[in-house]
Amino acid sequence: MLPRRLAAARPLLRAALPSSSRVNFAQVRSVSQADIDDPDMNGGYVQPPPEKRQFRDPHGDWWDKQERRNYNEAVHEDNDILGMFSLEEYTHTPPGKGFVQLGLFIAAVFGLCGVVYQFYPDKPSAPREFPDGLETELGGPGALRVCNWILRPVGFVKDAG
Repeated sequence: MLPRRLAAARPLLRAALPSSSRVNFAQVRSVSQADIDDPDMNGGYVQPPPEKRQFRDPHGDWWDKQERRNYNEAVHEDNDILGMFSLEEYTHTPPGKGFVQLGLFIAAVFGLCGVVYQFYPDKPSAPREFPDGLETELGGPGALRVCNWILRPVGFVKDAG
């Protein structure tokens, strides 16, 4: 007999519950030293303004051209987020215009498929007809059976001429 704990446990019932009733934990960014106004908190280190290096002038006269920073320039505490090797922020097209462009592309592809489906000739206008309906060629009841086990004699055949 099963113990009461195992019999009372209903893992399938828990799995069948909708996910909305479950508690979802989202990642929350904690307070960094840049958010605190106490200057002695980090030993008097001057915190530069949070500026993503992607948006700095790429043709500027930088000491480090790859990271777009100058010599002895203070590094922000969140350099891993603001540096050049972090994820690039896509600012070329706003989201609304991007969804419209994606929708137009999908509509154009399905429209082209519909036009091809309507006008593509899938079979000839008149099917070919053969006498006796290809009965002998396809091995019908009156067709001559071929045996693969019959071997022909190997040799040279003299020309009759």
